[in-house]
Amino acid sequence: MSDANAGQPPAPDFDRMTRDIADVPAVEVITTVAVHLMSAAAVNLGLAEEGPQHKDLDEARKLINALAGLVTASATEISSFHAAPLRDGLKSLQLAFREASVVPDEPGQGPGEKFTGPVFD
Repeated sequence: MSDANAGQPPAPDFDRMTRDIADVPAVEVITTVAVHLMSAAAVNLGLAEEGPQHKDLDEARKLINALAGLVTASATEISSFHAAPLRDGLKSLQLAFREASVVPDEPGQGPGEKFTGPVFD
């Protein structure tokens, strides 16, 4: 072994990582991505511990749109057992966005509403 790699982390084993991801059921991948989108949207809505410091409604809108598309498109694939809590979380984020907006969108025009339909309290 040469000293050229001394002190460096070992190279990733991409073959092993590919096999590992292949073993993960699609429902887990979809729900994990949805939870990441929800978390990022919540932070950008100012709902994190350091709230206003990270508030960015433009970014939140993008994340909520992506989440709405994912949840809507995958709902029939992941069953209502998994889709229902994702829909609830999405609706909560959509309502939080409306509340955080200085000038709220018209019903049906808010983030993700082209996928979910209008969201009301």
